[in-house]
Amino acid sequence: MNIKGFKVNFLGDSITEGVGVVDRANCRYDKRLEKMCELSKTNNYGIGGTRLAHQQHASEKPRHDLCFCGRAYDMDKSADMVIVYGGVNDYIHGDAPFGKMGDTTPATFCGGVYFLMNYLRENYGNKPIIFMTPARCFLRKEVDDRLPSTHAKKTVPGKELLAYVDVILETAKKFNIPVLDLYRNLGIDPHDPQDFATYTADGLHFNDAGHGVLAQRLKEFIEAL
Repeated sequence: MNIKGFKVNFLGDSITEGVGVVDRANCRYDKRLEKMCELSKTNNYGIGGTRLAHQQHASEKPRHDLCFCGRAYDMDKSADMVIVYGGVNDYIHGDAPFGKMGDTTPATFCGGVYFLMNYLRENYGNKPIIFMTPARCFLRKEVDDRLPSTHAKKTVPGKELLAYVDVILETAKKFNIPVLDLYRNLGIDPHDPQDFATYTADGLHFNDAGHGVLAQRLKEFIEAL
């Protein structure tokens, strides 16, 4: 797919916002993609700490409770493409139940993914919609994507990160939405000390170099569609 001249909405969390990036104007993944693909405009809707599903209990920072499903209503509907990158905060500290396939409301993670994909498909029609799954994350003793999160906010049992990844992949099939599986295909594993130091700011957020890898993978994915 050639997206030269497209206006693209990017809906995401702190990674899309650019936490960990020194030069956001040039090195954040959406701005890199803008230059590489000659986009006409990028709208960045990244807010750190946010989740796809609703939070049951208010966070200390109300901004963190502006879930993807609610913020989708405020995006520019004249955009030519929507790219959604999230789910890691649902895994780390979201207190909504994981839920099950067949859920349709943002009260659970599974339902939140369904609700968001359904909303975007209904409101953007046949315009390209792309989801990106959470990538690997390893914040030393705090978060290890191979294990369920033990964050204090997890008032209900969660699952390992791969379970959240696979819900996004499976739900997307219902809406014919292509998904870039960053967990398996980004090529950055923060459990590897060299990858941790070279591409991440802390094992979760990418640094400038990490955003370069992310942008390149996204570009290749789009071109192959």
